Amino acid sequence: MMSSRQGPPEKMMFQLTLRRRGISDQAVLRALEEVPREAFVEEGDRADAYRDSALGIACGQTISQPFVVAYMTEQLHLRRHHRVLEIGTGSGYQAAVLSRLAGHVLTVERFRTLADAARRRLEQTGCDNVEVMLADGLNLPAKIGPFDRIIVTAAMENIPENLTDRLETDGILIAPVGPHHGVQTLVRLVRTKSGLERKELVDVRFVPALPGIAREL
Repeated sequence: MMSSRQGPPEKMMFQLTLRRRGISDQAVLRALEEVPREAFVEEGDRADAYRDSALGIACGQTISQPFVVAYMTEQLHLRRHHRVLEIGTGSGYQAAVLSRLAGHVLTVERFRTLADAARRRLEQTGCDNVEVMLADGLNLPAKIGPFDRIIVTAAMENIPENLTDRLETDGILIAPVGPHHGVQTLVRLVRTKSGLERKELVDVRFVPALPGIAREL
């Protein structure tokens, strides 16, 4: 596991900030405490790893601010037997948090550079129940699924049936929905026996979810 450059005060403030902002699930708070966030940011940003802000990573993408990671994770109501799909691996940080709470995580990334780096980071931090796949998250193979939980970490103008069809009964999907360049709303869908129940949560800003596998990176 990578060594931490962050001292206890930063981690204590990190946890305090999450609690003050309303994160109350003790398992989620423990997962964020256990995952070394500094291992998932760019080397030059390690001093800021525990600030409650998004940070830039390779390929023009970002690592989400800790509160958003905690909030989305809390809304999934994860259990150890759950199989989780993540669309948008990025640095691998969200997948690492999910790995502490779920049985298996399949995380999909369209940038090879990010997928390879995330795979290394996840291995180095002991996340052995996470599989990183280089693929188009908006056009996944039919053989993948179903899942108990789905989390999308890039902005979608709408949630495609290609994703909702993969949800088990009582499954939960959470995704930022709205314009690619602007403010989105986190939407939570729950699959019931009679269909999908939708609830709008909080406003967020994510980089856009784009189709295809990136060619240049």
